[in-house]
Amino acid sequence: MRRGGEIRKERRRGEREPGLLAQLRRPPGGRDARIMLLAQLLDRAGTGVWAAACVLYFTFVVGLDAGRLGILLGAAGVAGIAGSPLAGHLADRFPVRSLLIGAHLLRLVTLCLLLVVTDFALLLPVVAVTHLGDRAAKTLEMLFATRVAGERRATYQALSRSSANAGYALGAGLAAIGLAVGTRGAYHVLILANALSFLVAAVLVRRTREPRGRGLVAAPAAPAAPAAGAAPTEGPAASAGGGPGPWRDRGYLRFVLLDIPMNLDDSILAVGIPLWLVSHTTAPHELIPAFLVVNTVLVVVLQLRVSAKVQGPRRAAGAVALYGLTTLLCCVLLAASTGGGVWTASAALLAAAVLATAAELMRSVSSWELAVSLAPRQARASYLGVAGMAQSVQKSAGPLLLTGAVMAAGPAGWLVLGAAVAGLSLVQRRAAVRRLDLLAGTPAPAPAAAA
Repeated sequence: MRRGGEIRKERRRGEREPGLLAQLRRPPGGRDARIMLLAQLLDRAGTGVWAAACVLYFTFVVGLDAGRLGILLGAAGVAGIAGSPLAGHLADRFPVRSLLIGAHLLRLVTLCLLLVVTDFALLLPVVAVTHLGDRAAKTLEMLFATRVAGERRATYQALSRSSANAGYALGAGLAAIGLAVGTRGAYHVLILANALSFLVAAVLVRRTREPRGRGLVAAPAAPAAPAAGAAPTEGPAASAGGGPGPWRDRGYLRFVLLDIPMNLDDSILAVGIPLWLVSHTTAPHELIPAFLVVNTVLVVVLQLRVSAKVQGPRRAAGAVALYGLTTLLCCVLLAASTGGGVWTASAALLAAAVLATAAELMRSVSSWELAVSLAPRQARASYLGVAGMAQSVQKSAGPLLLTGAVMAAGPAGWLVLGAAVAGLSLVQRRAAVRRLDLLAGTPAPAPAAAA
């Protein structure tokens, strides 16, 4: 008996996922994945520098008032929505590696233009194109990962999230130095640092190898033959070469539409919790940076462990329901944070930040896994491009929803939002499972039918 127990312990130890550092040294996809993760780290470090400085730069260096700044950032958000489907469309026709290099170089050029462009009419297209390139690059990175990591894409996604958050934290720390100086020259150095990160990322991506199949994100599989003259609507569309594609696949579009509220944790953490602290609680304003610290540390430490428990599309569908429950609990804490003193409010807000991060950990795995698994294998590039719109739309509409409706309604607004997200998460889970069953039950075409 003792020997049997030892064998079981050894087996469990052998089945455990290696730690974060070990996984980064040998990620799914090998050498190419390792290079891409380094490129993402540097890219996000540059993005973190600019994200921390852009509002102050446009305000104090360029001289934009609040109204024009809002228009500028709003236009950038709208342009970003187009970046994902555009990248997916192009990835069905051109090598992903070359497109990603192009996206990095495009952002390099537009960031450098900010050094000389101060006219508002010219700033609009420059900033819009920069954000379009940002979203396109993120989608192309996801497509590349889907191809090189294969069935271990959830593990790769966890490593990608950890690298990205470490990069954002590094960039924000570097930006703090420039912001402390506060001169025009210091802001220009921050812009050049971001531009340099894009250049280095492009060089690193160039060192990777393009998998076979041009824009295909996976090795071709035998597609199911649709009925003659029938255009699929609820089920998966045909391949990109001859079928209607994602825009006519109602089942997949339903998934993308429901995925928008499944990304609200981003706006809750970045906009909702800080503004709620300032306007509705007695918690000290000095607590706000702690939310970012909590989020960054937890994502870096826990993302890999969460991903190990959400392997496969059906577990990802279950994680969607947990996302809704976690978001509901987060909203309940935010609603309750107004009823106590300083310590009670601070504790409730910190706990809400932890829950929002927990929701992010589940969403970052489940959303991507389902976006891949629910798409037809032959047309994943264009489908994933459409799926990437969910996050872009949320980034544009989420802050407006929170500031214009949720917080205006007070604590009841948070309760309604949490209940709505929890309810929609159950709808998303049910729809995802139904589509997975449909994909699994699609009969393979007979060899004679190919003739």
